[in-house]
Amino acid sequence: MKASLKPWLVTLWLVSLLLPAGVMARTVVDSAGRSVEVPDTIRRVFASGPPASVLVYVLRPEVLLGWPRALRPDERPYIAEPWRDLPETGRLTGRGGEANLEGMLVSEPDLIIDFGSVRDTYIDLADRVQSQTGIPYLLIDGRFEATPEALRLVGDVLGVADRGEILARDVEETFAKLDTVLADVPEADRPRTYLARGPEGLETGLAGSINSEIIEWAGGRNVADTGDGRRGLVQVFMEQVIVADPDTIVTWDPLFHAHVQSARAWQGIDAVRRGRVFLSPTAPFGWIDRPPSINRLMGLRWLAGLFYPDAWGGDLAAETRAFYRLYYHVELDDEDLERLIRWSNGFPPG
Repeated sequence: MKASLKPWLVTLWLVSLLLPAGVMARTVVDSAGRSVEVPDTIRRVFASGPPASVLVYVLRPEVLLGWPRALRPDERPYIAEPWRDLPETGRLTGRGGEANLEGMLVSEPDLIIDFGSVRDTYIDLADRVQSQTGIPYLLIDGRFEATPEALRLVGDVLGVADRGEILARDVEETFAKLDTVLADVPEADRPRTYLARGPEGLETGLAGSINSEIIEWAGGRNVADTGDGRRGLVQVFMEQVIVADPDTIVTWDPLFHAHVQSARAWQGIDAVRRGRVFLSPTAPFGWIDRPPSINRLMGLRWLAGLFYPDAWGGDLAAETRAFYRLYYHVELDDEDLERLIRWSNGFPPG
């Protein structure tokens, strides 16, 4: 991360942050337990990384200063038109953190939001950036189970508490429905699932990792389980996949999906023999991760339907249209909806 600032710019910014008479502020306790003074009215928010940008967009898009990565052409139809052309801001957190703090200051944010881990590393970063810039910086817990709490907290901070409550309740209802579906499904009977990342399919997320936890949440068993509690992304050998022999493979990489059926090394895998290799949509954000944010809720519904079609029920097209309307502020036309449904059924959009 580029966290250095010219002394004169720091001084100028700190002076500009002095609140004029009549401007109200309040104390917010973030997910890391940090007490942060934030303006009572928030008009401009800098998202520290992709997960935070999705969270802010979902709750109150008009305050989002930009996307950490500018939207690609195939993503644009799935974002409401007023926010498709927001500038690329870079990111403060995660791999490739390249946001320039001086550039961020020029955009004059009222608040910085990070959505994800609240480990000490990120607490230190938040404290350092807040000290250097004078901009309040909130850390919001990005664990999947904490999603309702995150929506309520950030909704309140952004002045849209009612919307935060509506979305939080929708998440809780989804979790409750899934709990009902899984209540009578023993662990041993759940789909043995492998997440194939990258064009070769040999990168995956260990069980419980933020990049793959959606599998377990949807009622699958992640075959990439070391049994020792390790987490994170790993490279595996083809021999390990053969030994694991998953009955279901999920990927977001169209190149892998296109060649797996003809790749000799994969032909003995149960999922390939049975035609259970599924391609996750990624527009405007991934249904599995990329980033691991609110977007995973659509993936949870999709995977639950794949794993337990009879118990989950529902209509994927109707669920998708409703989700994009409620969360992404966009009314999908039939063509854009069909692209997503074809993709999720194993056919990349064309």
